[in-house]
Amino acid sequence: MQVHELPRRPNPNLDHIPGDYGLPVIGRTFGLLYNSHKVGRHMLDTYGPVFRTSALFQRSVGLVGPDAARFVLLDGAQHFAAEPAWNRIIGGLFEGGLLLKDFSEHRSHRRALQQAFKRPVLEAYCSSLNHYLTAGLNTWPKDVCFDLFPQLKGLLLENAIQSFFGEDPDCDTQALSRAFIAMLDATLTLVRKPIPGGKWRRGMAGREVIKAYLKSQIQLRKANPGHDFLSSLCTAADEEGQLSDDEIIDHMIFLLFAAHDTTTSTLSSATRILCEHPQWQTRLRGEFGAVQGEQLSMDDFAALPELDGFFKEVLRMHPPVPGITRRTIEELEYGGYTLPANTSVFVSIRLMHYLSEHWTNPETFDPERFSAERAEHKRDSFQWLPFGGGAHKCLGLHFAEMQTKIFLFQLLRQFSVTLDPGHTPQIRAVPMEMPKNGLRIALTSV
Repeated sequence: MQVHELPRRPNPNLDHIPGDYGLPVIGRTFGLLYNSHKVGRHMLDTYGPVFRTSALFQRSVGLVGPDAARFVLLDGAQHFAAEPAWNRIIGGLFEGGLLLKDFSEHRSHRRALQQAFKRPVLEAYCSSLNHYLTAGLNTWPKDVCFDLFPQLKGLLLENAIQSFFGEDPDCDTQALSRAFIAMLDATLTLVRKPIPGGKWRRGMAGREVIKAYLKSQIQLRKANPGHDFLSSLCTAADEEGQLSDDEIIDHMIFLLFAAHDTTTSTLSSATRILCEHPQWQTRLRGEFGAVQGEQLSMDDFAALPELDGFFKEVLRMHPPVPGITRRTIEELEYGGYTLPANTSVFVSIRLMHYLSEHWTNPETFDPERFSAERAEHKRDSFQWLPFGGGAHKCLGLHFAEMQTKIFLFQLLRQFSVTLDPGHTPQIRAVPMEMPKNGLRIALTSV
């Protein structure tokens, strides 16, 4: 069966697989929204690493463990499709993005997009990231408690627009930011109809605003390319020739979404953990003392093992995207069970990051597990997957790592961070891990 022949809705006939569907109609939706890790842990402990469940009005099969991730993500025989699975979640708003392409089309477009992530381009981004992030941090309140989350979200969105779209004195970044935020809000609505005043209608209107801006820039960037993602895509060629203007626009909108929200999630988690484990502020600040100058370069990363371990452990405990979804194209077997054609399959990354057979005391924050001496993440190449794996492995992982590490460097070399003593942070785990009730902190100069 070809991807385009798959029915719109996944196969609901999964009763032969252990598990349960929860409440009638809504299934385990509420549990997924309010404590997805607890629900996933219950399903794993009760039914094993292959189980059926239902949430968000869809039945699916959950798979847990490195072997399951390897089976789904490597997929050399092309049994699993990403587009019909993710289209249900982000389709319409982020149409045409790399995540919504499969097999030969995906390979062709990925080769073109890789031009925007080569080392010379990343080095140019590195310099601008130091500047933008330092300037943004200097505008934040000092010595008083404030909600970090909206400040961080705004800073990273403006930074992403500047890095991805390039320097344009006529660009109304505030209008683009408002349009993009409307798109993000629309991804959380269950009513995906253009109802007047509804989130979906506002999100689609926001997409049109960003499309119009990008369309106005493409010919200019082709004629006079700069050191930004948009220029790189405008000059990138796939094996058939140039990407079309519409394809460039679709990819730019999706890249903005993928880069902004995941990094906002990671830095929210990292800052909260720094407050909960202040000894790591001291350790990282001490390691940063060996860096020459006031900027972090790509060459510095290899000399900062404690920062690397901290970064990896944050992503182990709090991967921004909790799992990866696919649809089976044809019937196949896994773990002794038949997965029918057109079955929605979900590989839980967060559950895998907490498996005691792969991690020592997995509930404990312990960056040293990634040290050269312990290297727990190397016990299996598919046990630590915050960036996914296989053909769809995150193309921007080096950009995300660079942005996160530069932010932590610029933050900690200037400030110590503490939580508001009257604030207890709560976490929303889906569709992406974010603070549920804000993240109130205070910055104090060091």
